[in-house]
Amino acid sequence: MKMWEKNIRRVVPYVPGDQPSGDRLIKLNTNENPYPPAPGVEKALREMDYDRLRKYPDPAARALTGSLAEYYGVGTDQVFVGVGSDDVLAMAFLTFFNSSKPVLFPDVTYSFYKVWAELFGIPYETPALDDDFRICGADYYRENGGVIFPNPNAPTGLLLGLDQVEDIVWHNQDVVVIVDEAYIDFGGDSALPLLERYENLLVVQTFSKARSMAGMRIGFAIGNPSLIRALNDVKYSYNSYTMNMPSLVLGAESVKDERYFRNTVAKIVDTRERAKSRLRRLGFSFPDSMSNFIFARHETAPASELFEALKERQIYVRYFAQPRLENYLRITIGTDEEMEELYHFLEDYLKR
Repeated sequence: MKMWEKNIRRVVPYVPGDQPSGDRLIKLNTNENPYPPAPGVEKALREMDYDRLRKYPDPAARALTGSLAEYYGVGTDQVFVGVGSDDVLAMAFLTFFNSSKPVLFPDVTYSFYKVWAELFGIPYETPALDDDFRICGADYYRENGGVIFPNPNAPTGLLLGLDQVEDIVWHNQDVVVIVDEAYIDFGGDSALPLLERYENLLVVQTFSKARSMAGMRIGFAIGNPSLIRALNDVKYSYNSYTMNMPSLVLGAESVKDERYFRNTVAKIVDTRERAKSRLRRLGFSFPDSMSNFIFARHETAPASELFEALKERQIYVRYFAQPRLENYLRITIGTDEEMEELYHFLEDYLKR
């Protein structure tokens, strides 16, 4: 090793899902929304003043934070936005998890949590999900330096009821608790109403899933103004212009079309529930997902072999070669037509 190489930070990075290219592929591997953004987003994109691109965007992101504050009925000083919820969560790790005590998050969960903890030198512990892949609230009653968990969890899709979320927050009022709600719109109640009672709670959501805007990279957090001020202090110390101008404009436009948003979510939920029935008939079992994906295993066909066979047919799902997960596939809910292609392939393959 050369002398200068000794000072390079070494981390095991997060591995994103494949982004394959092609005209005839079926992409069910990264939990994207199969439907386009709201019509107003397209209109705003066509009418955008391109001369604005030569100027820096508003560092306070007021157009977007104002729209989100109005939509969720909170103050503008309670909203923080970033480049996808990953950026928001990374800022939250930097800002709030600075104790010598370990941060707690589940052993089976969004794998970026471990990456951030190791990148930023944050001690952490991972309480194990139970045999049914459920979070055990009592595991989070012990002393810690902060708590974070997704609801619904990923990659399992299992949901904690609002009473269970509050139980974890109530037992951890001396640290910041982050509830990562990337998939909350597909089932369950948001923890946002708990903000009135818990000033240490931060709720994080994204435009990448239910709002069909993964390509724009928009995420946001809502919490007590003191938490948001702290996040902004870190942001302005790191990169004051985190949000580009098109994301600010189009994100604000997306929030305006409630009817389109609800209709799109309803279509995905309906397809998801039909998918559960079809997959069960094909011999799959899975936790009862409340997200826009299903975490499934087959009773006889190994997941690794299914994954490769699907890939050869240009049907992409997600496979995790990790302990406890190695016999599961995470299948994003696509359009009804895409899901039919998946079922037809599985029917043929499983007959062999």
